[in-house]
Amino acid sequence: MSDSNPQYAELFCQSNFSFLTGASHAEELITQANFLRYSALAITDECSLAGVVKAHATIKNHHLSIKLIIGSMFWLNAECQIVLLCPNQQAYTELCRIITNARRRAEKGEYNLSEWDLMSLKHCLIIWLPCHKHADLHWGDWLNKHHKKRLWIGVQKHLQGNDRAYSAYCQSLASQFDLAITACGGVLMHSATRQPLQHTLTAIRENKPISEIKHQLLTNSERSLRPKEKLAKIFDQKWLNESNNIAQQCTFSLDTLRYCYPSELVPDGYTPMSYLIELVEKGKKARFPNGVPNDIDQLLTKELNLVEELNYPFYFLTIHDIVMFAKSQSILYQGRGSAANSIICYCLEITSVDPRQISVLFERFISKERQEPPDIDVDFEHERREEVIQYIYKKYGRERAALAATVISYRFKSALRDVGKALGISETQLDFFIKNINRRDRSLGWQAQLTELGIKPDSLKGQQLIQLVNDIIGFPRHLSQHVGGFVISAGPLYELVPIENAAMPNRTVIQWDKDDLESLKLLKVDILALGMLTAIRKCFDLIKQHKGEELTIADITRKQDDQAVYKMLQKADTVGVFQIESRAQMSMLPRLKPRCYYDLVIQIAIVRPGPIQGDMVHPFLKRRDGLEAVTYPSEEVKEVLSRTMGVPIFQEQVIKLAMVAAGFSGGEADQLRRAMASWKKNGDLFKFKSKLINGMLDRGYQAEFAERIFDQICGFGEYGFPESHSASFAVLAYCSAWLKHYHPELFYTSLLNSLPMGFYSASQLIQDAKRHHVTVLPVSVNDSQYIHSIVPSAQGYAIQLGLTLIKGLSQKGAEQLLHNRPSRGFTSSQQIKHIGLNKKDIAALASADALKSLSGDRYHTRWQVMDSIHDLPLFQSQQASSEPFLFTESPTEALLEDYAATGLSLDQHPITILDKAQKLGRFTRQTELLNRAHRSMVTVVGVVTGRQSPGTAAGVTFFTLEDDTGNVNVVVWAKTARAQKQSYLTAKILKVDGILEHDGQVTHVIAGKLTDLTESLNGLITSSRDFH
Repeated sequence: MSDSNPQYAELFCQSNFSFLTGASHAEELITQANFLRYSALAITDECSLAGVVKAHATIKNHHLSIKLIIGSMFWLNAECQIVLLCPNQQAYTELCRIITNARRRAEKGEYNLSEWDLMSLKHCLIIWLPCHKHADLHWGDWLNKHHKKRLWIGVQKHLQGNDRAYSAYCQSLASQFDLAITACGGVLMHSATRQPLQHTLTAIRENKPISEIKHQLLTNSERSLRPKEKLAKIFDQKWLNESNNIAQQCTFSLDTLRYCYPSELVPDGYTPMSYLIELVEKGKKARFPNGVPNDIDQLLTKELNLVEELNYPFYFLTIHDIVMFAKSQSILYQGRGSAANSIICYCLEITSVDPRQISVLFERFISKERQEPPDIDVDFEHERREEVIQYIYKKYGRERAALAATVISYRFKSALRDVGKALGISETQLDFFIKNINRRDRSLGWQAQLTELGIKPDSLKGQQLIQLVNDIIGFPRHLSQHVGGFVISAGPLYELVPIENAAMPNRTVIQWDKDDLESLKLLKVDILALGMLTAIRKCFDLIKQHKGEELTIADITRKQDDQAVYKMLQKADTVGVFQIESRAQMSMLPRLKPRCYYDLVIQIAIVRPGPIQGDMVHPFLKRRDGLEAVTYPSEEVKEVLSRTMGVPIFQEQVIKLAMVAAGFSGGEADQLRRAMASWKKNGDLFKFKSKLINGMLDRGYQAEFAERIFDQICGFGEYGFPESHSASFAVLAYCSAWLKHYHPELFYTSLLNSLPMGFYSASQLIQDAKRHHVTVLPVSVNDSQYIHSIVPSAQGYAIQLGLTLIKGLSQKGAEQLLHNRPSRGFTSSQQIKHIGLNKKDIAALASADALKSLSGDRYHTRWQVMDSIHDLPLFQSQQASSEPFLFTESPTEALLEDYAATGLSLDQHPITILDKAQKLGRFTRQTELLNRAHRSMVTVVGVVTGRQSPGTAAGVTFFTLEDDTGNVNVVVWAKTARAQKQSYLTAKILKVDGILEHDGQVTHVIAGKLTDLTESLNGLITSSRDFH
């Protein structure tokens, strides 16, 4: 008689990391299995362990009683299906190794498991899932021969018509090979309600509508986690018991994994700690040539003691080795983030932030209570980071180094497109929906907007579309490589986590992302790319080449008090300047008026959602301008907040306040920081409220002060910006501003040669250069190099635009042109025809007007270089006929051609052209706005170069319009955007009627009426940085 409440362990369950197959998150599966009182759940994604850490973390974070079993499912030769489970550490190592081997010998996203892989297994438990085919006899015999003592037959029952026959078949195989049988669910979803989503995933995987693949769909919802009472009626009692017996053998936990640091960086005769101390002492003398201040020396001693106690010297030695390699190769780098809170990092040249210039908080970097490795981010030149990455691979080998993964998940647009296609909605209709739905309109959700666009919410298809899109958002689509997070180990990394090929050649990634690594407290070294470092290095090279001066970031940092640079910043003249070039930063600069380096640190951090939501910006500005008194409730609080006028601006200040005002330990304060980072998701921050407020009350602070501090902490939320981060960025902000002020031609050239990066396109950078009286010369077959270059001019230097700007010109074609260019240049367009360029390259050169010096405008050029009749043997003896009468191109045609060919025009701005053609009516240019009265009605017109809608802006969108004199800031309220959605979302040239507002030297227009003037210059190809 069957037990109505049997013990059961689900041993075959796939999460949504079996991409486009599993229909539930690992967290949902483990939570539901615990609710159903399963004794254990095995997460067995196909050739993958990508989901297991998330299930493991869910058990720990929510104190669930269920056991997690680590495993994976495989197909061998497409005819043998097996599940491997890990009873112990040795089995886990085996599983990681064979997943790595199978993935590494195949293209990204695929795997190729061999019989040799399976033969090598000595510890994994194996569940064989017969396919009811003739090949079963072969595989049953083969598996039984090699893995007799660790082999079971798994039987699945999904209430299909052949369940009874299949069970009998498996029983006969079990008898023939003398194997035990275990029940298996073949689970793909935590709940039966996910069956429609599983069908949708199948359709997406097959790239066909659901209506065309009905034979491939699940016939019912039995591949969900089912109540044990139901399982007791379906499966033989012995098979259920056997699942539990197998689960009891599986004692391995991810908690037992131990990371070992690489050890070869320590010379003979040293311990890791003694070598680190020697390097720090050497660096200390270089960093503090006049002696180390006592407070800094005391902090350094404290850091070194804690590093030794927590056994982290290898970590610092690893980072130091990497940055020293970069330094030896003249690759610019800059450590940032919490590393700037470490004097060790400063002495090791990992970061350039002098600890005397900021308030160092080592607990932000390393904490004894936190018991996890520190996190150091190092930025390298974005064009040379690959050299650093390949150095790491070469030094440690691909067995010991790999990039962390990034999970690429469904977001709204990709979800709507894929689900819509699965439901049979046409591509044209989906394009229309995606183009016209404003996701930033929080008061009118996308579901309501779909209804406005024609989807009937009460229809079956409408209900399916809305529900399935909601369900699939957040589902993983595939693994990609992290932007630079490396995992480096002492032994083979594949014994810790599986490794697979990345899409990029010569790259490998592990199957865990940064959150997984953090959950298991595993080391990650962030090797990041930063375009501004590339631009600065190129600018240094140009300065040395053209002015004979050698500069470094340190040289410029020593000039941090140059008031000429700060006057430029106070005018918000920061296009191209690192971190302070956005519309929001430009609006703040004239208000904050930075006068020193630390002001820049504040400037970078204050234009963030945290200080804005915490209502810290206006009090700070009022106190800075002397309009509000600066008061402190105690000397301890004054010590923390004095540098920011009594207002907490930085994350470190919040942590310190918790320590000095509420009595938190360093570790408790860091836990508070972590709770801040995720409080909107889980509300953990409120667990600290009573301790924080009571701690302040017990120390004599007023209740009003305590409540205000807690409200400010909530305001910071996940947007709090660390002072250490801002300090690192401020070094590069000042450096780039200094270069722009003193070497503008060279600075703009370096920016152009480093694109894509930053906020601005080549067109916008060149417009700004011209406003600074920099001469910019057009692309020319006789004067241009491949990249943009510096040439002498009457004013000193000019920017010569390079061939790289021309759309459609191949790099090979450009190199061929330069190789064949005579020393004195080409003398006729006919010469271009005979150097072997293909027609596409010649056409691109002609369209860009690059032959203007040889043949006049581009119309004549095309006639001369594209007419090939005289190249034919019959006509070679004849003189070319006179050119037919050709119309001279109009300014409008020239503009459109320029933008189509190069993305910009040096001759006339689109707004100038339209104004001369009297297509704009009366409007106010950017340079005239300050002359208009506050709150007056104005009309502005410009090319849309940016739309920004920060998460804290309550549905407000900030537009940047470029006219022929500068950039106009436009504020569009959500109601205005909703009423004029088409112009709001799609206009390339926009006319705005609205109210002008002044705030000192800052102006913006509150939009009333939006008019799309794109058709006035139909065919204009522009770029806009929208909603980044």
